[in-house]
Amino acid sequence: MPIDMCDKENYVVFLLDEKRYALYLTAVERVVHAVYVTPLAKAPDIVLGIVSLQGRIVPVFNVRRRFHLLEREARLADQIIFARTRRRTVALWVDTVTGVIECDKSNVTHADDVLPATAYVQGVIQLDDGLVLVHDLDAFLSLDEEKSLDGALEASQSP
Repeated sequence: MPIDMCDKENYVVFLLDEKRYALYLTAVERVVHAVYVTPLAKAPDIVLGIVSLQGRIVPVFNVRRRFHLLEREARLADQIIFARTRRRTVALWVDTVTGVIECDKSNVTHADDVLPATAYVQGVIQLDDGLVLVHDLDAFLSLDEEKSLDGALEASQSP
């Protein structure tokens, strides 16, 4: 009996300090190797700066800082994930992208059922070799951080 494709979801999996996180594949535009990030004055603390993606200015987020992980120097092997939120395209600086996985929706537990106080995690994928935290891009910035970022981006584009 064929499996209904609606019962499956695809995720881009990335690592931070050997911990696995994921984004919905439908939100990801592309993955690139580390590039120079231009600092952005008056941006929220989790914003490393900005990069240009095909002529669009995109904020780059320090995911380590958001998840309260230890900071480390950027490496040439690091990668940047360009993804879309409801409001904007963002770039996430990560250690490495390990690939795309397809997962039965039944193997995903909603974060509120496991980690009710975790604002940036949408769910947990149960795989044979461990767990993967599904990242909620739309909850990544608070409203104050969104306003601060918008102001910093506007100021950077003023003459």
